[in-house]
Amino acid sequence: MNAGTYDDDTLGGRMSLCRENRGMSVEEAAGHLGVLAESWEAWERDRDVPRANRLSMIAGLLGVTPSWLLSGQGAGPVEVKTTEPDDLLRAVKDASEEVAALNKRIDDIAARLAQRNKL
Repeated sequence: MNAGTYDDDTLGGRMSLCRENRGMSVEEAAGHLGVLAESWEAWERDRDVPRANRLSMIAGLLGVTPSWLLSGQGAGPVEVKTTEPDDLLRAVKDASEEVAALNKRIDDIAARLAQRNKL
């Protein structure tokens, strides 16, 4: 995601966008920050505003700059890609095949070295 492409034009809207983008529940985000879920929800709904000392911590947790969180200007969130289980299984299978091919190559090189040392 690039800065400037968001419909959320409030602090709470940007917090919600980032939290969801990172795949966190309200409870998880609040727990990481050490606040009640009700406080986090109030911030996301623009019913309350976090104190300045919390703002930097929230930005860090959400992977954005404090200035983006406050104003929408600057570096915004990076989209987190979700991976389907079938994609993960395919990736494991592909990696296993690559490891097997590398092991065979290493064995072939070791055999050639052993043969060379016998000469």
